[in-house]
Parts: sequence; structure tokens; C-alpha cells
Amino acid sequence: MAFDYAPAPESRAVVDIAPSYGLFIDGEFREAADGAVFKTLSPASEEVLSEVAQASAEDVDQAVRAARKAFASWSALPGSERAKYLFRIARIVQERSRELAVLESLDNGKPIRESRDADLPQVAAHFFYYAGWADKLDHAGFGPAPRPLGVAGQVIPWNFPLLMLAWKVAPALATGNTVVLKPAETTPLSALFFADICRQAGLPRGVVNILTGDGSTGAALVAHPDVDKVAFTGSTEVGKAIARTVAGTDKRLTLELGGKAANIVFDDAPLDQAVEGVVNGIFFNQGHVCCAGSRLLVQESIADELLAALKRRMATLRVGDPLDKNTDIGAVNSAEQLARITALADAGDAEGAERWSPACELPTAGYWFAPTLFTGVTQAHRIAREEIFGPVLSVLTFRTPGEAVEKANNTPYGLSAGIWTEKGSRSLWMASKLRAGVVWSNTFNKFDPTSPFGGYQESGYGREGGRHGLAAYLNPASPQQAAPTSPKGERA
Repeated sequence: MAFDYAPAPESRAVVDIAPSYGLFIDGEFREAADGAVFKTLSPASEEVLSEVAQASAEDVDQAVRAARKAFASWSALPGSERAKYLFRIARIVQERSRELAVLESLDNGKPIRESRDADLPQVAAHFFYYAGWADKLDHAGFGPAPRPLGVAGQVIPWNFPLLMLAWKVAPALATGNTVVLKPAETTPLSALFFADICRQAGLPRGVVNILTGDGSTGAALVAHPDVDKVAFTGSTEVGKAIARTVAGTDKRLTLELGGKAANIVFDDAPLDQAVEGVVNGIFFNQGHVCCAGSRLLVQESIADELLAALKRRMATLRVGDPLDKNTDIGAVNSAEQLARITALADAGDAEGAERWSPACELPTAGYWFAPTLFTGVTQAHRIAREEIFGPVLSVLTFRTPGEAVEKANNTPYGLSAGIWTEKGSRSLWMASKLRAGVVWSNTFNKFDPTSPFGGYQESGYGREGGRHGLAAYLNPASPQQAAPTSPKGERA
């Protein structure tokens, strides 16, 4: 007899959301120059959480000017001094992790146990990790005296708001750059709370600036002539537009874009472990993951057995209140994203794929989509080619490793892949053939601040995380610039 789960909601009282927020420029919160504002909603209930300033081109210019002014003194600090600020930020994130986790689940819609157990520990870990690099840049492999680029304009998505902020801000600050960051329009609150953390840590004015707004704010930031480095995580379509904007300039650019990852299960894989990996690969964070394993490639001889086990497991997933600690799948982030997921799932129906979802009662308010499985999928189906960015899994079969490689690589993307097999030699062979920036073996969606992450083809270029993540924010010194100086500052 199965036990029912009693509700176990996390308290909203641990986070105090103000009725309105301004832009964080030069160490202070201020209204937008033209007074424009927009509302941020909770996707689970559609309630208004707060009113947030809409940054204009004038606000972007002020923020970039503040970052440029702060760059001179921040970049001149010894790495050990910059490290102290990053260590302080990391510790404050840990101290306020419960508050930040609740805030993230309210504004984003993701389950609290994912915010609490995955996002926040990784946020702190990234600041700790790059704090450790700040005084060791001479030994990072970029020459004896690598130099910061200047002002970094950073645009982050709504699926992991605070974690994507950490991925970008931590290496930028460690290497001596200053930052102007634009969070996603639908999830601005955790970035604004991070601005308060910067003040709490005593970070010098202008080193980090936060501009909330829609796509026009991001476009103005990317195009600003005094921005030296652009970092973007988001859709391939917007990434291409950004690449066109910076083409012909001397701006450095890194892009982490969409994906359509293959999760490949061989007939010798541990079945139960593989099923858990498949579920985690596509239903974690409601499928709002650029590297989600949205294409399941299963060896034909075990397809029926694996699908039966997968359906049993999907039937146990709990969809509902993101603040309930028992929830597995929370709310879709916005009405626009729900409409896209629905349209692509309907296209799967129309093109002849067989759709299945477990019986589950969806809340009446908010944006929700049941975990969904499509079988009978071919490589020509839209659901097998286009990024859905939702809890929708397409299942294809294969007979040989060569066929698996061919199907896995039949995509314009190249962000990630997963391999499930007991043979180490097969894992290594497959990994060498798959065109993906990250390949997991007998696991999926595992991240660590010491490991680089990024893609190929339409999944972007550049790497974040690890030593590789420093490269995007440094200019290797020329031999002349790296030459020792005399006590008077003259070249030796």
C-alpha cells in the first residue's frame, strides 16, 4: 500500500519582497530615467510579486559609465584583495540561502527542493571557486600577467536566474572586470537581492550594476560602445542577433544557447539507474534546461522494458506548488513559454507521434504542463528537432552504436549528451564521436564549478566554469607588457 504525501510547504515568511524595486547603478537603487516599470508575476499563481524598473538606453549608459569608472580601481586591486570580496559574497549567499531559495521558487516556478538543494549550493560554490583563482591568474595558463578586459555586459535567462548570475559574475570579478548585468524580464528578483548582497559584502560602488528590463534593455547593453565583453545565455535566435550586433567590433563574446540533447541508453545499462537519469534529464526544472535530455535514444531490444519502467516512474512525479518540498515538477515560467510548449506538443500529435502523460491534476491558477512522453517519433518530427524547453520527452530507437551516434548528431545543436552503458570502452568511443560540449556517462545534469560547460554549432561558443571560464574575461599579456618593471615603474 502506497503512502500519501502530506503537504510540506516552505514558509514564504522567510523572504521579504518589497512592493517595488529600482535599478542598481553605482552602488545605489534608483528609478529608471523615464520612470518606466513592469510587474513580475509568480508563475504558480499569477499573483504580482513586485513592480520593477524598466531600464532605458539612458540607464544602460549610466550603468556602463559607473562600471567604467570603477574598473580602474577594481582591476588595480591585488587578486588576494578581490578574492576577499568574492569569499564574502559566497558566505553571505550561504547564510541567506533559505531566503534566496524561496525567492527563486516564487519568481521562477521551480520546486523549492531544486532551488534549495541544487541552485543555491552551486551559486555559493562558484563564488568560492573563483575567489580561489583571483590571486593565481598568472598560473592559469594565460601568460604571466593576463589583463582584465574592462566592462562586461552580461545577459542571463530565466531558467536558473541566480545560478546563471554566479556563472558570469564570479569569473568576471575574479579577473578584475566590472559588470553590468541584465536578468530576464520574468525573473528579476534574485538579481536585485544579489545587488543587496553586494552592498552587504562591501563591494566597491560600480563594480556590479543590475539593470532590469525587457529585450530592449539587453539590446542596448550589448550595443553600447563602451562594453568590452558580452556574455549571453539564452535562445539561439537571440544569440544570433547578438553575434550580428557585435560583429565588426572589438567586443569579446561568449554565447551559451539552446540544445536538443540525446540521452542514449544501451541494452547493458542498469535499467533503474537509467530511468532515474532520463527523468532527471528532462523533467528537472520543468524541462527548462538548455542541456535537457529531451531526446531519448534507446536500444531497440530493451525499448519496451525501459518505456514501461519509465511510465511507472513518471506516474509517481508530483506536479504542483513549487514551495511544497514534495513537489517534483513546478510551474512553467510564463504564459508565453507555456504557449510554445503546448504548440510543439500539439505538433507532435498532428505529425503522428503517440502521446502519453500520467494522470495528474493540474492547478487551476498559474502556468502548468503535465510531464509528457512521445513514442513513435522519427527524426523528421518537429518535437525531435526543435528545442521545446519544457517537460516533453521524445523517444527514438536504435540498433547499433553507429546508428545511435548518427541520430544523436542529427541536430543543429551541440550542447550536451548522455550515455548509459556498463562498458567503459563504449562510453569513451561514443563520447569521442558525439558532437556535444558536455557528455555525461551513467548520469545526467551534473555540474561542478571546476568543470567547463559550453557547446558547439547553434548551441554557441565559449566555455563557462573551471579554468576555461577565466579565459573569456582575460587578455593574455604580450611579452612587452609582461616584462618586469623597475621600482620607478620603468620597463626593465
